[in-house]
Amino acid sequence: MENVTEKPSLDFLRAKIVEDLKVNKNEGKVVTRFPPEPNGYLHIGHAKSICLNFGIARDFNGRCHLRFDDTNPAKEDVEYVDSIMEDVKWLGFDWGNHLYYASDYYDALCNYAIELIKKGKAYVCELTSDEMRDYRGTLTEIGKESPHRNRPAEENLDLFIRMKNGEFEEGTKVLRAKIDMSSPNVHMRDPVIYRIKKAHHHRTGDKWCIYPMYDFAHCFSDSIEGITHSICTLEFEIHRPLYDWFLDELNVACHPQQIEFARLNINYTVMSKRKLLQLVKENHVKNWDDPRMPTISGMRRRGYTPEAIRAFCDKVGVAKRENVIDLSLLEFCVREDLNKTAPRVMAVLNPLKLIIDNYPDDLVEELDAVNNPEDLSAGTRKVPFSKVLYIEKDDFKEVAPKKYFRLTPGQEVRLRYAYIIKCESFVKDTSGEITEVHCTYDSSTRGGNPPEGKKIKGTIHWVAEKSALDVEVRLYDRLFSKENPDDVEEGKTFLDYMNPNSLEILSDCKAEPGLKNVKALEHFQFERLGYFTVDKDSNYDRIIFNRTVALKDTWAKIESSGNN
Repeated sequence: MENVTEKPSLDFLRAKIVEDLKVNKNEGKVVTRFPPEPNGYLHIGHAKSICLNFGIARDFNGRCHLRFDDTNPAKEDVEYVDSIMEDVKWLGFDWGNHLYYASDYYDALCNYAIELIKKGKAYVCELTSDEMRDYRGTLTEIGKESPHRNRPAEENLDLFIRMKNGEFEEGTKVLRAKIDMSSPNVHMRDPVIYRIKKAHHHRTGDKWCIYPMYDFAHCFSDSIEGITHSICTLEFEIHRPLYDWFLDELNVACHPQQIEFARLNINYTVMSKRKLLQLVKENHVKNWDDPRMPTISGMRRRGYTPEAIRAFCDKVGVAKRENVIDLSLLEFCVREDLNKTAPRVMAVLNPLKLIIDNYPDDLVEELDAVNNPEDLSAGTRKVPFSKVLYIEKDDFKEVAPKKYFRLTPGQEVRLRYAYIIKCESFVKDTSGEITEVHCTYDSSTRGGNPPEGKKIKGTIHWVAEKSALDVEVRLYDRLFSKENPDDVEEGKTFLDYMNPNSLEILSDCKAEPGLKNVKALEHFQFERLGYFTVDKDSNYDRIIFNRTVALKDTWAKIESSGNN
């Protein structure tokens, strides 16, 4: 580690590492890890941890391990392992040769447990889970010692080996650390470190029927791998004394330092894996990658970019206290990124037929349209224009409100890249719904440029009927209508706050023909409408676009006066 200097903008984690490097702690090494449990898909909160751990390793020329905490086979699956690796790589990070599993260390962990037993620091307990909970005490009452706490080490070792050999049923025995049942920290009151679980493990098969608890496996896994800074979220702060106790009792060569930071909380969202799994299992969403989910795979499918997510994590920063981040900040980062990179196209989501009465019936023009005004190197494209067009229903009103600058009888507007038109009349069906708008155009205004001295306030987009591509568009909104869906009223669950309008499917949308050969996850800006991404389920016969994000924060409290 050379030429590392502290900067005023360093967060407290990086500032701590700078101080460690100044005194050559850990021989100048920085080794972090991202240790997910393979019991679900990663979400945006994990993205922050990924960016932090891999980012710190990058900033200090260190390395970051990807290690799966696969200590609970009953809830784990290879599907989750694969999805986690895909998500980390998609976010732009690489663990190189440093892919590990807690199950890699099962033999070593078992030996550590045996050492504790021999030292008289662990014992086999036969209390039921309910009895153990009662014996544990509360925050205001100290715990009671288990009747099995003072067994001789030889007896505990024999029982533990028999647990390992499968002689006992699940729930009948556990191995507990022997610490202090009167400790003010309830996590130090003889915590369970091994339990019997006769479940098939996705990597070790049926070799083991006892599995270590997280607190036990995590600290020793860190130590075995030579982790220097074990960065955890704040809920693990109270676990830190236990982390240190295990490592100190066995006097291991590498004693990592656990440091905590505030987890990422976002409004209108749930982050609990249990709740996300419930949403999937009970079919409240389509799957883990449903674009409404806060999972990384869901955000990818919706069209969020890794660059936007990394920028969001940078803007949120690293805090020592819990806070809630507004979802609109994430949406802002997505807009910022897509604005620079997404090609512009025209599409009509709620089509209304517009007929230019004085335009030649058989004429089709190829008009020039800009691909991205933020990137002139993106060039232009040709867009077909003809007599009959589609426009948005909202872009015409029979009786217009004040400051409405779009199409209304007698008013002129600019057709994007095309001509200036004037509304002459309209047609209604028997139910009173407007089905056609009739206009005239000024042929001298090709490109949408008005005559000198004339101002046109309104511009609308369009798609020519002859060449229009039929597409499906899915409009996604926030999955929950309550800012904090975890804050439930009596008699309700978080599911009661689901937004019934979180998905709207529009099956009769029209798009310019250049979108015919799009590929899954391609991004576009539908002019005036928002950013959209091709859904992975699209095919040649049925192209589906997901709205990634609107052009503006649709949840902002802005006055709606009918303006463009």
